[in-house]
Amino acid sequence: MISVISAVIAVLGAVVTAVLSYRLQTQAKSRERLDYMSRYRDAMLWAAFDLQSRLFNILHGYEVDRRQGHMGFTTAFLLEGTERQALYVTRSTAFLFAEYLGWVEIFRRDIQFLDLGKNEANQQIMFALTKISRTLGAANIPDTECFMIFRSDQRAIGELMIEPDGKPGDRRCIGYATFCAKLAAEEAFSEWGQVLLDHVELAARQPSMAQGRLTRLQHQLIDLIDLLDPEGHRFPSTQRSRFAPR
Repeated sequence: MISVISAVIAVLGAVVTAVLSYRLQTQAKSRERLDYMSRYRDAMLWAAFDLQSRLFNILHGYEVDRRQGHMGFTTAFLLEGTERQALYVTRSTAFLFAEYLGWVEIFRRDIQFLDLGKNEANQQIMFALTKISRTLGAANIPDTECFMIFRSDQRAIGELMIEPDGKPGDRRCIGYATFCAKLAAEEAFSEWGQVLLDHVELAARQPSMAQGRLTRLQHQLIDLIDLLDPEGHRFPSTQRSRFAPR
């Protein structure tokens, strides 16, 4: 009888230990997931906001160009501005695209393969990122050339934007100064960066080839911002205007 009771106690102890261990692992994964999301959410939010803001300026500039005697953003600074102004517009716009793609790649590496569980908000964020990626890579629309970046190329650009010493949960993108320096000094980096620079130049000279895709991207970035900052703590609704061509 004593041996039977001891065996039952041992079995029950093993079951309790297994259950507690499972719960602890589940809680640890949940904390890890929330920690990663909280660390990266603001960085992705800023990258999306800065990019949509530049797209809005470009698109609004196309409207201004149609008014006699007026010049919009890219016309005034890239096509008709000084060499320094033109360089700033092309490099900074390329950087904003690259930085966004960098944070998307970080999300993919550190968050996508974590169990997102039943957190609907996190799932919607990943769906929004996928939607933007599809718009960038879409070839079945009229303005196919300008800012059409295939999915693998998006990832390649994103990879180059990640600081090499970053670890899971603590990754970050390179800054604008480093981006500009790498464009001038590193051949492999410059090759991918030139792709974006060429798109910026084409968008300035051929607005009709860029407006459709850039409008869709700007709207989708606003949708992403709404998911990342639903309460408007970082960016109020007055700063989330969707471009609407007249």
